[in-house]
Amino acid sequence: MNIQAKWQSGMSFNSYGDSSGYDITMDASSDVGGNDSGPRPMEVLLHGVAGCMGIDLTVIMRREMEKIESIEIDISGERRESDPKSFTNIDLIVRIRGDVTAKKAQRAVDLSADKYCSAINSLTADVNTKLELNGEMQ
Repeated sequence: MNIQAKWQSGMSFNSYGDSSGYDITMDASSDVGGNDSGPRPMEVLLHGVAGCMGIDLTVIMRREMEKIESIEIDISGERRESDPKSFTNIDLIVRIRGDVTAKKAQRAVDLSADKYCSAINSLTADVNTKLELNGEMQ
């Protein structure tokens, strides 16, 4: 997998991924001199975690997907105060609605977080997952 990032202007970079053929423009906030023309790189990293886990869940629970109404993943990341301002803690809440047992849903969340999600397993931060099934925390 290869990414090529090209400076656009100011603090804005457009990066292109050769495996997908998609690109994304990232920028810094105006607070630090950027133009707010795209998401922040650390925000994109959390987007990657959410997408990775979401895809994993649909694969792991493929037999239950007909019974699932929705899957939502909320992520909150805490960062160091000093450089490098890496993530120190990441909390995920996976919200699943549908006719699936708590055991199957929790197993899918755990397998994704512990084994399959390459994005999560590339991080050094503590990553904590929680499951909310049909409105109830498990």
